[in-house]
Amino acid sequence: EAYRDLLFGFLLAVFFIYIIMLFNFASWIMPLVALSGAPIAISGAIIGLMLTGTTISVPALMGFIMVIGVSTANSVLVTTFARDQWVAGKSAFEAAREAASTRLRPVLMTALTMIIGLLPMALALGEGGEQNAPLARTVIGGLMLGTFASLFLVPWTFSMIMQFIKRPQPIKLPTI
Repeated sequence: EAYRDLLFGFLLAVFFIYIIMLFNFASWIMPLVALSGAPIAISGAIIGLMLTGTTISVPALMGFIMVIGVSTANSVLVTTFARDQWVAGKSAFEAAREAASTRLRPVLMTALTMIIGLLPMALALGEGGEQNAPLARTVIGGLMLGTFASLFLVPWTFSMIMQFIKRPQPIKLPTI
């Protein structure tokens, strides 16, 4: 029952992330671009569990929810910057390339601080440390691949999809 509830929580988290981004971007497609890295992040979490020989448990499933949140936040940084550059007149490819290079440092800093901060927990140091190690191992594995997806897959997805979308006209504010 706990697994079913956490799976429901995971799906609910993805749904709410999409809805929040829907309002933020005022677009149906941009949230999907930002979420395009999520399957890679989840794959990284699964690989992280497999490489460490960690079984799926309630803390590991909570880690999956955390992975979706952090990796999507990183992807939103890239997607927002790319969209702003595209609306300003750059080609989809140029906007995506510039977004990935400009947002490289903030995305890496976010991921690396989380990964380094979770290392002691992942190593199960201290008394009772093994209890939360699956959560940390899940998040570390997910962020390792999720960061790659945020910096490479998400910009690529943006450049591919935006080629077929009509660019909105920039809003001209009245001069006073």
